[in-house]
Amino acid sequence: ELDHVNLLKTMDEGGDDWAKDQKITNIVLTPAACYPLYPTIAKRGNLPDGGGLYDIQSYCFRHEPSKDPARQQLFRMREYVRMGTESDVTDFRQLWMDRGVAMMEGIGLDVKLDIANDPFFGRAGRMLANNQRDQNLKFELLIPVTSTTNLTACMSFNYHQDAFGAKWGLNLADGSVAHTACVGFGLERLALALLAKHGLDVDQWPQSVRDTLWN
Repeated sequence: ELDHVNLLKTMDEGGDDWAKDQKITNIVLTPAACYPLYPTIAKRGNLPDGGGLYDIQSYCFRHEPSKDPARQQLFRMREYVRMGTESDVTDFRQLWMDRGVAMMEGIGLDVKLDIANDPFFGRAGRMLANNQRDQNLKFELLIPVTSTTNLTACMSFNYHQDAFGAKWGLNLADGSVAHTACVGFGLERLALALLAKHGLDVDQWPQSVRDTLWN
């Protein structure tokens, strides 16, 4: 508690660098469910013929400057990850882009598919973000949650090219570097989108929506 008081005092007075008291810990919080998967699979050796397909779920962590209740610092993400050739993973991503739109429309949600980019920082980060958008590497499925004008990204469709393959030594059966793609579902965001659209009383939701979700 005393350290915290001293920190606030330093910041208020604008004197010493407050960051000098910050220490690196051994805790790392992952921002995406798929990040630990690539080195794990790479350690097993080359992928089998036809590549790999994985279904994973994890708690993910973000620290975004937003008051949007859908942008939680801790949330669950369900991901499908495809590893293989360029055509394998781009076909997989396109399949899920089409499927994702159909799934959300099937539960009565208004959706918009749009090009996106990850939040890189600094000049080099802006260049990476522009490059990501220019190459159509990331798409998001946007759904109204707290606003009909500022839509919330509830699903993402990402093509990483061979970035993770080269980084972790993730190779195909023939030894060439694998390409990867992932599809992510923000579970809490989708739940909030359903409540925003159909109300808090599930029994009053349209019968077609309930049939799709539970039958």
